[in-house]
Amino acid sequence: MRKVLIADDKENLRWVLERALSKAGYDVETVEDGQLALDRALAERPDLVIVDLKMPKVDGLSLLKKLKEHYPDLMIVMMTALGSTATVVEAMKAGAHDYLIKPFDIEELLITVSKAFVVESLREQVDYLKGEVQSDGWQLVRSSESMQEVKHLVERVANTPATVIIQGESGTGKELVAHAIHTLSPRVNGPFIRVNCAALTETLLESELFGHEKGAFTGAHARKTGRFELADGGTLFLDEIGELSFNVQAKLLRVLQERTFERVGGEKTIKVDVRIITATNRDLLKEAQEGRFREDLYYRLSVFPISIPPLRERREDIPYLTEHFLKKLRTYGQSKTLGPGVLTQLMAYDWPGNVRELENVVERMVIISQGAVIGSDGLPVFKTISKEEKGRPGLFELPPEGVSLEELEKSFLQQAMEQTGGNQSKAAKQLGLSRHAFIYRLEKYGIDPHWGI
Repeated sequence: MRKVLIADDKENLRWVLERALSKAGYDVETVEDGQLALDRALAERPDLVIVDLKMPKVDGLSLLKKLKEHYPDLMIVMMTALGSTATVVEAMKAGAHDYLIKPFDIEELLITVSKAFVVESLREQVDYLKGEVQSDGWQLVRSSESMQEVKHLVERVANTPATVIIQGESGTGKELVAHAIHTLSPRVNGPFIRVNCAALTETLLESELFGHEKGAFTGAHARKTGRFELADGGTLFLDEIGELSFNVQAKLLRVLQERTFERVGGEKTIKVDVRIITATNRDLLKEAQEGRFREDLYYRLSVFPISIPPLRERREDIPYLTEHFLKKLRTYGQSKTLGPGVLTQLMAYDWPGNVRELENVVERMVIISQGAVIGSDGLPVFKTISKEEKGRPGLFELPPEGVSLEELEKSFLQQAMEQTGGNQSKAAKQLGLSRHAFIYRLEKYGIDPHWGI
């Protein structure tokens, strides 16, 4: 529950404000002067302070400045009588979030308070996301060895001008990786422009990429600046690059070679300084070899390939991703944690939609679950596995009573060793692990590394 501190020397007004905000679901405390407000705020930081400009002992403006010294991000709303415009301006310059001119009605109060908390939530999310894309902000990928390798590749290529192609199934986080490359690069202060090549027809995509002149085609009522021009000095991220037509592929190849192009219907040659990052869920090399994608363009795009493994091949990332999404969803209300057995069920699922599907599931659980602990009743109904599917790798039926994750992992390790006759390299490959990580797990569970030999 959000805590609101109100400071005003008028007892009747304090009572009205406390009653209105308490009824709206806020935890409200009131004091009658600025010194008491300062003492209470320093003893226990509130989420929002509403202060009158004219108060005994410490006036509202002085209180604002003192609070900002201790809590620079604290949301403060000033109350003042009509005609104190100059003082309001001074308060806003000193860091007040908003102000209320007396007399005001309750609806105006509630809207002002609600807006303040929306701004605070957005600021928290922005600060969090900024941290996520800094060089040491890869909290999401620090668990599995495969994602550690992705992190290493991103850091290596970011400071170079190399064209990068990011490969992986839908929902694995290709755009996040592309944005991280941009953020860690010397182009960080330039624009990061994204284009989904699968979302537009050939004509619209060509116009979107290169722009068009007025009258170039029916409906072109004015000149349009293309994404290449908008990305000048920065990075252009072309998602689903495998969906490009041969005509657009040819034009893209020219831009990669010469860094020049013409708008649709135009004659002027435009030169740009743009770094290209592309992404695909297709095997573009195979597409090129079978004539469905230009081979020369493929080799231009794949100067530095980065492959993101699907979530089912890096299950050890699921706890960290889940925790990240729970923190990200704090704006829905109170912080929530997973109850017993929930993480086990999340770990057991194959996640065909990868990280994006996991994020959607966590959001659904947060919305549905009651209280601070998410129980199994908040889980969606995952796909039931048919008898025909049970023999396929990576698919198994979760018993109603749940399972021990450690016992499950140990069982998989033993089965892999048994099926490969004790060949550690083959067994590790079966489980999507490096040999080093596989041996570490054998030692962890006391499994004989010379199994079957």
